Amino acid sequence: MAITSSSLFPLLFFARLSGLAVALLVLFWALAFKPSFLHHSSQEDLIYAVLHPLLMVIGFILISGEAILVHSWLPGSRNFKKSVHLCLQGVALASGFFGIWTRFRGKDGIVANFYSLHSWMGLICVFLFGAQWLMGFLSFWHRGEARTVRLRVLPWHVFLGLYTYGLAVATAETGLLEKLTFLQTKRNVSTHSAESMVVNSLGLGLALLSGLVILAAVSPKHQTLQTKLLYSDAKCLSS
Repeated sequence: MAITSSSLFPLLFFARLSGLAVALLVLFWALAFKPSFLHHSSQEDLIYAVLHPLLMVIGFILISGEAILVHSWLPGSRNFKKSVHLCLQGVALASGFFGIWTRFRGKDGIVANFYSLHSWMGLICVFLFGAQWLMGFLSFWHRGEARTVRLRVLPWHVFLGLYTYGLAVATAETGLLEKLTFLQTKRNVSTHSAESMVVNSLGLGLALLSGLVILAAVSPKHQTLQTKLLYSDAKCLSS
C-alpha cells in the first residue's frame, strides 16, 4: 500500500514540470541547432554528437531522477517500488554508457576526447552510478540473513545515490559551459543569440530540477515515512 504525504505533491509536480522543460530544451537545442554539433563533414559524426546530450540529459539525468522519486509517489508494495527503482536506474545507466560511447565514437578516438574536466567527471560519474546500481541489485535480490545488512547499508546507499545524481547534473553543467564557450570563441556565436539563451536556460533548468529532486528525497515527511518502514522491518527481524 502506498504511503505518500500530501506535502510532497507540490515538490513532485514542480520536479516533473522542470524535467519536462529540460527535456524540451535539450531536444530543441539538438534539433534546431544541428550545425553547432557538426565538427566534421561526416553525417555519422553529427548523429553521434546530437545523441550525446540527448542520452546524457534525458536518458541519464531525467530517468535517474524519476527513479529517485519513485519511492515518494508510486503505489504498491515496497518490493514493487524497489524493482521499478532498480529498472529505471538500469535504463539510466545504459543511457549513460551509450552516451559516453557516442562521445568517443568520433574519428578522433577516445584519447582526443578525454582531455577536459567534463569528460573526467562524466567517466567518474558513470563508474559510481554503475557501482551503486550493482550494490542495489545485489541488495534487492538477497534474502534472509542479508536483510539486516541492507538496513545498515541503506543510509549509505541513499547518500551515494544522491551524490552521484548531483555529480551527474554538475557534469552536464560543465559540458554546457564547455560547449557554449567553444561556440562563442570558435564559431562566433553571440552571447545574446537564441542558441546561447537556450543553453543557459537548459543549465538553469537542470539546476532547478536537481534541487527539487534532492529536496523531495530528503524531505522530512518522506524521511519520516521511510523511518517507520525501517522500524517495522527491524521489529520483524528481532521478533
